[in-house]
This record gives sequence, structure tokens and C-alpha cells, in this order.
Amino acid sequence: MDLKQYQVVKSPPTVYYIPDFITPHEESVVLSMITKTPKPRWTQLSHRRLINYGGVPHPKGMIAEEIPAWLRTFVNRVNDLTEVFEEGKKANHVLVNEYLAGQGIMPHLDGPLFYPTITTISCGSHTVLEFHEPHEQNSETRQRTVTKLLIRPRSLLIIKDDMYHKYLHSIAEIKEDTIDESVANLPNLAKENTAVKIDEQLVRENRISLTIRHVPKTSKLKIKLS
Repeated sequence: MDLKQYQVVKSPPTVYYIPDFITPHEESVVLSMITKTPKPRWTQLSHRRLINYGGVPHPKGMIAEEIPAWLRTFVNRVNDLTEVFEEGKKANHVLVNEYLAGQGIMPHLDGPLFYPTITTISCGSHTVLEFHEPHEQNSETRQRTVTKLLIRPRSLLIIKDDMYHKYLHSIAEIKEDTIDESVANLPNLAKENTAVKIDEQLVRENRISLTIRHVPKTSKLKIKLS
């Protein structure tokens, strides 16, 4: 697969958006497996809940754990995209996030625990991912939104370079999105079966995201987290 054909050219470098990266059947498998996940496996946060597969990232090193076979299928597919990670590096961690309709996440950077590339498969619902200028110390001005991306179900989003290091990303806590010209990947969305129009209103439903990444620092030994 040549990633260049999927680059979002209207955003800062570098974003790739691949529609229909997984099939509707594969999406249903993901949603079914997540639904069956026992409650103790989840980490509950104030506005969403999540699961770590492959281990829990930590500055002292992630204790590597086996990724389930049903999830390994998608990890391998991302690893097969040779331009995502540099040679010799493979994805070894999956963060599952569940967003109920209206839930989101505050502007943030993913930080140095990960190789500076994010790959995310979305299931169940669309969302709009927003990117912002970094915080300025002692600044009272509101953060400027740099660009937005409409993320559809079954797509793969790849974020690298300045879009990883420099710009904060967030999801607004709203239940409905109005599509406007600030959505940078509208030309990429034209490759999907369902066209998206300016001023179209999209209602969010429950969404599962699979963020597949490489954690460089791993450990086979049990680490003391305190």
C-alpha cells in the first residue's frame, strides 16, 4: 500500500487517512469482543474507559504481555504498512478507548513513552478529531484550532511528525458534528462509499478506537510502580 495516496495534504505534516481499512465483518468482531470484555479489565476514567493490551506503558519500561489473537490480526495489518514505523520497529501495544455518545478527551500530546506515530482504527461511530496550537506559558488567549479530521468507522488514521510532536489533539464533548470546510480530510472522505457534504450534521453513537503503537522501552521483569 502506497501511503502517499492517503495523505491529508490540507493539514500540517503528517496525516494519513485510509478509509475502509477493516471490513464491516471485522468491525462487528471488534465490537463483539469489546462487549464481552469483563468489567475488571477496564480502567474507568472520568469521561471514558479504556483497556491496555500488550502491557501498561511506564517510564521504567512496559512489561510486555501477549496481545489477544483477535486483536493481533489488526496489529499485524498495521505492521505490514512498512512506511508507518522505521525499520526494525513493530507495534506492540493497543489502547482500546470507549467513547459513549457525547464523550470526548481534552487537548493533549501522547508523549515520549511511545514511538512518535499514532495509528488508530475506529469502530461503531464517527468522531471529529481536532488539533490545536500548543499551550503558551502565561498566555490567556484561547488555543487556536489548527485543523479538524472527520474519522469514520472502519478507517485507519496515521499521525506522525509535527502532528505528533507539536499539535495537541482532542475530541469535543458533543453529540452532533456539523461538517464544515475546516475538516481537512474531506477529499480523502470522497474515496469512501458514503459522501460527506458541507453543513451535513452527523449524530455520534458509541465509538471504540484501537490505537496501535510501538512502545520502545519494554521489560520482561516486574517493575515497581510506586
